[in-house]
Amino acid sequence: MRAYERLLKYVVVRTPSDHTSTTVPTTSCQFDLAHLLVTELKELGLTDASVDENCFVYASLPATKGYEEKTKLGFVAHMDTVSDFCDHDITPIVTENYDGEDLVLGTSGRTLSVKNFPHLPSLKGRTLITTDGTTVLGADDKAGIAEIMTMLERIQKEEIPHGKISVAFTPDEEAGSGVNHFNVKDFDAEFAYTMDGGPEGEIQYENFNACEAIVEIKGFNVHPGSSKDTMINAALVAMEFNAMLPSCETPRGTEGYEGFYHLCEMSGDVANAKLEYIIRDHDPHFFEARKNIMHLIAKQLNAKWGEGTVTLTIHDQYRNMSEVIQGCMHLIDNAVEAAKLADIVPDVAPIRGGTDGCRLSYMGLPCPNLGTGGYGYHGPYEHITAEGMDLATDMIVKLIQKYAE
Repeated sequence: MRAYERLLKYVVVRTPSDHTSTTVPTTSCQFDLAHLLVTELKELGLTDASVDENCFVYASLPATKGYEEKTKLGFVAHMDTVSDFCDHDITPIVTENYDGEDLVLGTSGRTLSVKNFPHLPSLKGRTLITTDGTTVLGADDKAGIAEIMTMLERIQKEEIPHGKISVAFTPDEEAGSGVNHFNVKDFDAEFAYTMDGGPEGEIQYENFNACEAIVEIKGFNVHPGSSKDTMINAALVAMEFNAMLPSCETPRGTEGYEGFYHLCEMSGDVANAKLEYIIRDHDPHFFEARKNIMHLIAKQLNAKWGEGTVTLTIHDQYRNMSEVIQGCMHLIDNAVEAAKLADIVPDVAPIRGGTDGCRLSYMGLPCPNLGTGGYGYHGPYEHITAEGMDLATDMIVKLIQKYAE
């Protein structure tokens, strides 16, 4: 079975996670896909496949006889999707021999356009998989799951010699808690790769340092007709706080290794207001400087409007895994060689985000990230090609062969 055929089966099982939930997993629907995957893994011959109480799916393929001493590799992908655009059934649409031009997405009124996605002409002639324009597709990261499953099938069917291969499918990556309960010891791999990137050939081991910043503002609300020198409008103070940040250092204005402040949500009125940011930077020193700027703004506004007007709370989320991967660059060198063997141009580039591999690397399992062939994640324009998935699958097969040499 080709990887895209598995993807079509997985995406119709809705698995949105919920970052506001305190349960593990954050949504029970993720178990629906987990149980399906366990059944499929067992059908593929991985008899130890199981799902635990936290919705982590684990399985392993023993080493080929005589290859027991080869490097034990792991492959990880996440089962959940974002909750945005995921409130009703997902309808994948397959467009064969795609013409590389603008594509109307069902009757949604949305169009997958070359203007917004300049890479589309490069996909001409491929089999394109999209949604009907009303939901996410879920290729992030069910494409990774499908490719790992297809790799397991190929390794056995083609009798490709290999060391031990461990696989895991995790919940809640999009909620930021995806590996809180990951059992690194029982996973029993020396190194691993997450299959959770963009275009095939993408190889990533440098990610953002990340934190969340919550700004809470307490105003002083009195009648506007008699509020001279008295009223403190919390909503206006919130606007003032944001205006004091560097205006060009937002996601829209940055690329590559450039960090940013991203205002995700805002709410409030005269009495109370709230700003929710994420802060990102690859450089740890610049990252700390960004947090210090937030503290400085809060300090200055409290001096202006009165102590206690602004409360800033910062929670660190994850760190740049390059600090770990630098000590085992064979993971990147072998991935580059595997891409070339699969006739893919390797693209070693920083992640402008994070993956479960970031945290796994600091949990003792060095874990860079590989592309799955997808584009336009986290929205109704998400798309992927069958051929891109085939190439991504072939690349990890070649990678396994490299470590079995």
